[in-house]
Amino acid sequence: MTAFDPELAEALKGLPSGPPLSAESLPGMRQAMAEMNLSCAEAIGDRDLVWEDREVPGTDVVVTVVKPRGAQGAPGFYNIHGGGMVLDNRFADLPRMVALVEEFGFVAVTVDYRLAPEHPHPAPLEDCYAGLTWMVEHAAELGFDPARLIIGGGSAGGGLSAGIALLARDRGGPALAGQLLLCPMIDSDNDSASTREFAERGVWGREANEFGWRSLLNGQTSPYAVPATAEDLTGLPPAFIEVGAAEIFRDEDVDYARRLWQAGVPTELHVWAGAYHGFDRFAPDSEVARAARAARASWLRRTIGRA
Repeated sequence: MTAFDPELAEALKGLPSGPPLSAESLPGMRQAMAEMNLSCAEAIGDRDLVWEDREVPGTDVVVTVVKPRGAQGAPGFYNIHGGGMVLDNRFADLPRMVALVEEFGFVAVTVDYRLAPEHPHPAPLEDCYAGLTWMVEHAAELGFDPARLIIGGGSAGGGLSAGIALLARDRGGPALAGQLLLCPMIDSDNDSASTREFAERGVWGREANEFGWRSLLNGQTSPYAVPATAEDLTGLPPAFIEVGAAEIFRDEDVDYARRLWQAGVPTELHVWAGAYHGFDRFAPDSEVARAARAARASWLRRTIGRA
């Protein structure tokens, strides 16, 4: 049985336990997660960055823009938060996103999308696509170069990012310079060897994953919702895929990377030994989390430099 990295295992002991994810526990879990998220002011602190909330016309979508003061011709980053398709909000990734804005000068946009089960597919995907389209249409106003636009997110946000990359390709929508997929949730089968091995270990197990997928799909199927089922992966933007070796998404993410390579898509894959789902959030000061951030930064520098 695959063991957790010692530093990560120690951090896991300090995480609060809660009820299993279900329709009954969902409202309380949403409230608890919303209370844990930092505000923009808290996440930015004394950095010389500015932020604002914007509404996407014709939709109920709200986005938050975080960028360097006076940004012009900057690279762009479009962030989609995780939460198993049923949890969290656009502020969840602020610490990671603010750090990227500070390091790379990104004009970053993070999007709120409607959550399942109240809003099953295609609502989350279409909300994310609407936010991306709005961002590109306002590139000059926001101060970024649309030819250097990265899409990314973790877990469900990684899955939605992969789905949006497919959707943008097929609709002739915004061109993307790259897709940053962190432990992406991309396969609704929920039956890989890693899914079975880590069914009840770590922070996101098989039962919760099944609930998330059932809530999202509601009896439907679509390669945009479940990118692992997409038959044609050609013509997609360069991809960075990161996953823990000790989490349920390991096998589906490794297989997706393999298929992207076969489709001719420049793809970088990092599988972190002993790492469970969301390790960089729960143990940000661990050696493996520092290594993961360095690998992402290297890919981002090379990707926005080539675009």
